[in-house]
Amino acid sequence: MPDRPEVTAAEIARLAGVGRAAVSNWRRRHPDFPKPAGGTETSPTFRLDQVEQWLREQGKLAELPLLERVWRQLETLRDPAGPAAAPLVTAGAVLLLLHRDPAARADLDRQPDTRLATALPKALRRTAAATLGPDAPAALDLPLIAGATHLDLARLLARLAADTAPDAAYGQLLARYAEANPRLQPPLPADTAALLAALALPDDPEPAGRTLLDPACGTGGTLLAAPGTERLGQEGDPALAGVALLRLALAAPADAPGPLPLDVRAGDALRADAFPGRTADAVVCRPPYNERDWGHDQLQYDSRWPGRLVPPRGESELAWVLHCLAHTRPGGTAVLLLPPTVASRRAGRRVRAELVRTGALRAVAALPAGTAPPYGVPLHLWVLRGPRPGDEFRHVLLLDAAADGGTGRTSPADAVLAAWREFDTAARTGAPLPADRPGRSRAVPAIDLLDDETDLTPARHLPAAPAEAAPDLLAGLRERLTAELARLADLDTALPAVTAAATPAPPQVSIGELARAGALEVHSSGQGAPARPGGRTPLLTDQDLQAAAPPSAATDAEDTLTVRHGDVLVPALGDEGARAVHPGSPYAGAALGPRLHLLRPDPDLLDPDFLAGQLRATGAGRRASSYASTTTRLDIRRVELPRVPVERQRRLGAAFRRIAAYESALAAAAAEARTLTRALTDTLAAGATEPA
Repeated sequence: MPDRPEVTAAEIARLAGVGRAAVSNWRRRHPDFPKPAGGTETSPTFRLDQVEQWLREQGKLAELPLLERVWRQLETLRDPAGPAAAPLVTAGAVLLLLHRDPAARADLDRQPDTRLATALPKALRRTAAATLGPDAPAALDLPLIAGATHLDLARLLARLAADTAPDAAYGQLLARYAEANPRLQPPLPADTAALLAALALPDDPEPAGRTLLDPACGTGGTLLAAPGTERLGQEGDPALAGVALLRLALAAPADAPGPLPLDVRAGDALRADAFPGRTADAVVCRPPYNERDWGHDQLQYDSRWPGRLVPPRGESELAWVLHCLAHTRPGGTAVLLLPPTVASRRAGRRVRAELVRTGALRAVAALPAGTAPPYGVPLHLWVLRGPRPGDEFRHVLLLDAAADGGTGRTSPADAVLAAWREFDTAARTGAPLPADRPGRSRAVPAIDLLDDETDLTPARHLPAAPAEAAPDLLAGLRERLTAELARLADLDTALPAVTAAATPAPPQVSIGELARAGALEVHSSGQGAPARPGGRTPLLTDQDLQAAAPPSAATDAEDTLTVRHGDVLVPALGDEGARAVHPGSPYAGAALGPRLHLLRPDPDLLDPDFLAGQLRATGAGRRASSYASTTTRLDIRRVELPRVPVERQRRLGAAFRRIAAYESALAAAAAEARTLTRALTDTLAAGATEPA
């Protein structure tokens, strides 16, 4: 492990906002370029401080971003043979010290390294014990002595926390960790985590005294969505368990008396349950999917299986369902995010039937693809109720939140939450069950599901539209499509006419260089502001942007960056969707959700429509993208734009804006056409209509 941060040629290119080939050229053409300090002959590494100094002397780097400097220090601390997240535990402990004791920053600046080498670890351990309990320092494996890299990291973290807040700084580091480790399980989006917590915990102005458990908590996103409760968690990776614990502690008020009601433990929850026999008011979980080695042979006689009904070897997700149910108090709620195949695989039929027969399973909601990783799969939400003596309620709410009926007025999360609360109120109070909503939701008697398959896929049990309502529904859809097509015909005449360019292609400049020159600001949202159902500020997600839809979520986070006129929004994943924000846009005033870039150009130097049009161009994104599995990630600072006068930018920007308007109208018409053709097909197939 090097004693100073080192970077590869690809990382140097990223720092300077250039391509990899430019770094190779610098090494050949400049004898004073830093010599390799490690790595291999084909993939050398260079000392970061030497590279940074050389780039600055050459005018290619104004200042390495502070977050990037912190990340390099963390990479230096990482043991190649140890957990990738281990340095994040150290960083979280330092930020917790700064959060709970603001005076610690002055000590970092004032005290010499020889004193801090022992004083800083003692302070970290003391703060962890006071905040999280006496066992926390050992569980977090905090260092007993701090080396030079630890001290450099602590001072940089103090600067980063001063620029924002300790919890926000930690969120930025976790987002950077997710980017650097694309093969690990991606974190759950904040709005989806908020939905799980809202389903599990009914509205209560005084949440104190309630307990929430996540037995596969990862970095703690679902637990973070339920402040004010006692929160328990378990995570198989000890380093990630420490990260989750510190993340929750950083989200608590700095003056909250310790120890905080937080308990996150390391270990495999199925094989080594950290909370045996303990039940919680609510359980939320996004378990690992498709695990073959989950402990089937060792757990044959486990007490968590009702009636000794052992989940089949290939049904690891159902093992997690039963584990969560075993930890839910009678009358409490468990919510799990599961692959859709769990609802229908034949091997799991007996377990599903037992859940339905006993009244434990209360709802299955199909979410649209893109709600959570893996983003190409439309996942399901299962809601279960801890069995309670005398509870004879035997209905299951089946809901398809992906079918919006063409309205698009309600986000899938709000639709699921509203339908569940109406159904749950009826179950608790004996009120009438909610009426069936054709194509959307239905309260199904348990007996109707207990057949040879016990298939719980919502779409297979939802009623079609009644025959008498079908003609009026189709007429309304036809009218909307006709209006969209008429608008499209008018826009067709507004598409710009073009001729062959008479001048050679202008030189290129990267967005990173423009940012350093002050022509624009670059903001990346990472995981974005936390979603909160019922929040006052609209929350824009990357999926909203790519679909040209209004913000689908809300937040109550304060001091968060909001969109304003003249900004350009770009999705971090995917290869299209950049949009300039104009007066009247539904995006103005919205907070940034996950996986978004916001560019704020100086209008006197850079035209927003020109910038958005260049970012929508195929070549710009392809040259600045990286790939992980089937996901394309845009490195926004590497995108290159033509260097042209602002007057020409505005002419090109006007043309780009007209093209974007035409494309949006075409997409809206296509969506209306899909809705109409689907409705026509469905009503004819169901016998609700006849060909005229």
